[in-house]
Amino acid sequence: MAFRLKIDESVPKSIRRIVAEQIDAAIDEVDDPDLDSHQTIHQVRKRCKKIRGVLRLVRPPMEDTYQRENAWFRDAARDLSALRDREAMIETYDLLLDSYAEQVARKDFAPIRRKLVRRRQQASDEGELQQRLAGFRARMVTARERLKTWPVPKGGFKAVCPGLLKTYRRGRKAMEKVYLDPTTPGFHDWRKRAKYHRYHARLLRDLWPELMNPWRDSFEALSDLLGNDHDLAVLREELLAGSGAFGDRDRVQALVGLLDRHRGRLQEQARWLGERCYAEPPKRFRARLKTYWQAWQAEATAAEAVAEPALAPGA
Repeated sequence: MAFRLKIDESVPKSIRRIVAEQIDAAIDEVDDPDLDSHQTIHQVRKRCKKIRGVLRLVRPPMEDTYQRENAWFRDAARDLSALRDREAMIETYDLLLDSYAEQVARKDFAPIRRKLVRRRQQASDEGELQQRLAGFRARMVTARERLKTWPVPKGGFKAVCPGLLKTYRRGRKAMEKVYLDPTTPGFHDWRKRAKYHRYHARLLRDLWPELMNPWRDSFEALSDLLGNDHDLAVLREELLAGSGAFGDRDRVQALVGLLDRHRGRLQEQARWLGERCYAEPPKRFRARLKTYWQAWQAEATAAEAVAEPALAPGA
């Protein structure tokens, strides 16, 4: 499964192939008896995010299709989100305590973790999960049929440049905005932009693998930092919602204080990595990627010419 544009394919062919592979993989994962429900939901939600990233690469010339299909895959994943959210809270709690293992005794917060586990169990009705997964599978089958009608733009770099540039520009603006006015929604918005650009770098990695792979890795690291921050924000909201839902108030406040401290560290790390990732003005970024694309195409054409057998004399 190649999540990238290929030199021997047109942009429309590559886009349809990539999306078809992600849809087919999601269907296979729903059907896989060796995956439990937690694993299946985690995997297929990632497939939907990847597809939405692909859509953004070719969005501007096919806006109506983008609006319909983006909502389709977003809603398909959202129907499965409740269980994954409960699982993620426990993972986030564990990672937080791991980060402060030398400073904090786990037993001090054990009652909170037990409550998080109980909440996950309450959201884990297997019959309902299987019903939701069946509905998700049906959505994927429908989307697979529609894929052949997507009006994916032709034209090489011109087909992908507007979407690539839009995602990069919006990520850069989101970063600038959130450090002028730090808010949880602002950091979450930046995270989404960074993740989509990470997918775009992966889709375009064959332009120059020696540069595009580290570029993708940098945006992956950035989106991971911002993703961890978002998970902590969700856990924080859960801990403070309701009256005494997690028991002793002082214990909850102590954990929230630890959580806020860790969020501050993550946001600071994201700032300096983001400054590097978004160092180029959008127009300069576009010119650079256009040059890579042209060199990629020219190199392939030259290699093809060298590989052609010479004609026999008099042929």
